[in-house]
Amino acid sequence: MIYPILAYGDPVLRKLARNITKENTPNLSTLIADMYETMYNANGIGLAAPQIGLDIRLFIVDGSDIGNEETGGEVMTDFKKVFINPQILQEEGEKWSFEEGCLSIPNVRENVNRHNTLKIKYIDENWVEHEETYSGMKARIIQHEYDHIQGILFTDHLSPLKKRLLKGKLTNISKGIVSDLQYRMRFPLKK
Repeated sequence: MIYPILAYGDPVLRKLARNITKENTPNLSTLIADMYETMYNANGIGLAAPQIGLDIRLFIVDGSDIGNEETGGEVMTDFKKVFINPQILQEEGEKWSFEEGCLSIPNVRENVNRHNTLKIKYIDENWVEHEETYSGMKARIIQHEYDHIQGILFTDHLSPLKKRLLKGKLTNISKGIVSDLQYRMRFPLKK
């Protein structure tokens, strides 16, 4: 099932998501499959549960289709993962800038500074706990999706000037005024 993606301005995108358990998420495998289908339909590389209206600590990533030229030679073919109840334990390394976009904020891309390396603890789709370290593009994708379950959007990382320059575009997105939309969205305000 392909879910509509919530647009900028929806209150769920600003909520701190809650942890889930095996008991309170009986259809988790179906939800994960639907999230992947939704993400692929929108040509995304990551999707967090709040983006489909669920305030739970779950996100998925798949960087397999990112080309080596986009990652500076970093191999991404094995980077398809499910993160349940993740917790970033540490972020380190020099921050670096890279242009990011977001399925909830269509047609807006801006440079965002993020730490190069992170250590994260999470549970996978089989309820197995992991503690892993990622760097480069993998760390950036995780940080972007992790922000979603914290109620943070990539535009929150921009300078006050950039935010002012984007204000009109963001207001239009929240009203459903978006051109060239390639996937289903749910907008918080009517046109």
